[in-house]
Amino acid sequence: MPELIPVLNKNDIDKIVARVARKISSDYQDQELILIGILNGAFVFLSDLVRHLTIPVKLDFIRVCSYGSSDSSSGNIRLTKEIEIDVNNKDVLLVEDIVDTGLTLSYLIDYLKTFNPKTVKICALLDKHERRNANIKVHYACHEVAEGFLVGYGLDYNEDYRYLAGIYHLKL
Repeated sequence: MPELIPVLNKNDIDKIVARVARKISSDYQDQELILIGILNGAFVFLSDLVRHLTIPVKLDFIRVCSYGSSDSSSGNIRLTKEIEIDVNNKDVLLVEDIVDTGLTLSYLIDYLKTFNPKTVKICALLDKHERRNANIKVHYACHEVAEGFLVGYGLDYNEDYRYLAGIYHLKL
């Protein structure tokens, strides 16, 4: 039976999301910002982040597949939902649940650059350096974690545990 070890509770998450939203709102004041949520994991975080922002934004989603039913990335990245919004000469903020190896974000940044955005930056709920393989800069990180496989608040293991209000280290 898997064990769930608490990492962040709902109140902690709300505080750190609000803090990052204030910083984003300040940095993008009087600019047109497009948030692109990376499905499926980032939808819960993106929803809360948007409600804490004090600036108008436009939203879109993108979806890639790299994990399957494993607890580590296969390294095989497939784009399964493209962006639909025009990002030409716009500031884009990719919103991710967790930055782990960085391979997915590296792939997505290269993809987005083909649409000529003004800037592409990264906002992540969790920044985990344990298995980082790509040189990725997380511009807005809510929380840094050292290691472990994390679930809850949108993060999953084989599509389970997304519904949890907090974030937990899953011990298999």
